[in-house]
Amino acid sequence: MPFAETYATEDPVLQTARALAHELGLPCVSPGAGSVLRLLAAAGSAKAVVEIGTGTGVSGIWLLRGMRPDGVLTTIDVEHEHQRIARRVFLEAGYAPSRTRIISGRALDVLPRLADGAYDLIFVDADTTEFAACTEAALRLLRTGGVLIVNGAHAGGRINDPSARDVDTLTIRETVKAIRESEDWIPAVIPSGAGLLTAVKR
Repeated sequence: MPFAETYATEDPVLQTARALAHELGLPCVSPGAGSVLRLLAAAGSAKAVVEIGTGTGVSGIWLLRGMRPDGVLTTIDVEHEHQRIARRVFLEAGYAPSRTRIISGRALDVLPRLADGAYDLIFVDADTTEFAACTEAALRLLRTGGVLIVNGAHAGGRINDPSARDVDTLTIRETVKAIRESEDWIPAVIPSGAGLLTAVKR
């Protein structure tokens, strides 16, 4: 296991959330990737954060731990049952219900209802089919200097394999390329976990 992953330690609450995700067959951010989420939230003194893909609350806890004490995490997921678990996990981690806004629904239905330029950080941990639409929405939702983070930039290790032509890999390649070539973003890929495509809005 890479040092970046063992360097990031998780307490019993995070370990429980991760075990619950594993039981449900849900992927979640690695400890190393989680520590990057916390770092970026803290570096930007994030107060308003959007997470696309609640899961069992693993990435949500990492984000909350980096955010300002008065910050609110808006987290979106289609699976109401997963969110029920996440709600309990957030409480166990010591976060009052007022610190999270848990919205059930498809991200592409929910995002248009969120306010322009109102967010400090957006974390996308959704189906690859929604990457393009989510990154497009992020450009509208983030303030100048806000941070976009997209999980899964390594495409399961296939990103540099020219013979990999599956839909997921092609979609991720297109997203990574579009962000890199856009005048709107200052991007980098952070190799923690499944790969974090990270970009600051100009």
